[in-house]
Amino acid sequence: MFIQKLLERLGEEKVSQNENELFRHSHDESFHPPVEPEVVCFPTGREDIEGIMQVAREYKVPVTPFGAGSGLEGQAIPIQKGISINFENMNNVIKFSPEDLMITVQPGITRLQLNKFVNRHGLMFPIDPGANATIGGMVATNASGTTAVRYGSMRDQLLDLEVVLADGRVIHTGSHAKKSSSGYHLTGLFAGSEGTLGIITEITLRLHGIPEHTIAARCTFSTPKECAEAAQTILQSGIPVMRMELVDADSIAQVNAYGDYNLPVAHSLFFEFAGMMTSVEEEAKLVEQLMRELDCDNWDVASGSKERTELWKARHEMSYAYQHVKGLANTGADVCVPISKLSELIVYARELINEAGLTGGVLGHVGDGNFHTIVLYDPKVEGEFEKAEYTNEALAIRAIEVGGTCTGEHGVGLGKRKFQDREHGAAVSVMKQMKQIYDPERLLNPGKIFFED
Repeated sequence: MFIQKLLERLGEEKVSQNENELFRHSHDESFHPPVEPEVVCFPTGREDIEGIMQVAREYKVPVTPFGAGSGLEGQAIPIQKGISINFENMNNVIKFSPEDLMITVQPGITRLQLNKFVNRHGLMFPIDPGANATIGGMVATNASGTTAVRYGSMRDQLLDLEVVLADGRVIHTGSHAKKSSSGYHLTGLFAGSEGTLGIITEITLRLHGIPEHTIAARCTFSTPKECAEAAQTILQSGIPVMRMELVDADSIAQVNAYGDYNLPVAHSLFFEFAGMMTSVEEEAKLVEQLMRELDCDNWDVASGSKERTELWKARHEMSYAYQHVKGLANTGADVCVPISKLSELIVYARELINEAGLTGGVLGHVGDGNFHTIVLYDPKVEGEFEKAEYTNEALAIRAIEVGGTCTGEHGVGLGKRKFQDREHGAAVSVMKQMKQIYDPERLLNPGKIFFED
């Protein structure tokens, strides 16, 4: 009956029970089991979202937002079936103010679509999680990525959100001012809420000028510990790097085989420097000097756009290099720790993978203390999945113990729910109370972030 109501409210072209669409919306890129929704809706504006939520309230049907399906923790999986909302037709620019370094967009626009639009005006949106995720999905998980060392996460780029609440109210969480001391910080609350508190329909973002000059570089060290300590040295020196990525030797070997690259198979640091030409060149020289004092090898600089693209293309393909090993599945951790604990945790991560006897790698955005593991396992071999998952669990627990977090950018979803009490303690009950206030009937992406009481 509720599907008929959706058809009446939205029209046949915006409501689908096609088998292919139900399957497409049953999973993301995580290892969590797929669950098909009962129906998929394709809204084009806020009015459609309001209509969907009215039907959901009337029939007590759960609603799960779906962006690009690139998530890694199961946020888009409709574990209680119901309605899946796909935002691909809500991908318009609502308002663009280049003089204010600001743009308002619908949530379905992707990171690459957004940058294609603003780049021709000399501006850019800097958050780069690797995948061509939707901006709405990036807000929902508080995504970050390779440029986080300079620009932070999605939460740092938000000025205002338009949100449809479970009870039908439409609110704005901020303003178009660059800062405010007025009221509670609702924008920050909805960033990272994974669709559990409301449905985001418009997003107002900060933009940044495209740097005049960019240089990329890479060097290698004998151990992951030396890589991490070198990264810490750069941060303590105050050099404003644009990107700083650690990739262990196992991952370099993996991507060489996958993409026919010829990178030195050693524990590596990748850098990018961006800004005015003279300052960027000085920064690159200073980092080279620091790295050589720490006995790095294979220092290599790429200043041409083609060379830089090739170097970072290899970095972005690391995860795909693991994902495409025939016959094997993969899982991984995503922790973030204080910079002083970074080398300790990276060594521990490598030890966990080695002790499990599985193939895997350690890589990540070490400039902000965030790194990942990718561990391969054979789903047909009894016990291998459990070994792979143990590495994730042990690393998350250790990260929390040293003052870090179980997820730096992938979000909680389904996979990190079990760590919430350990990480947040009594604050979890406050979060659950907030969920109860915003969504008392538990219609919005139920089962995510917390286990149902």
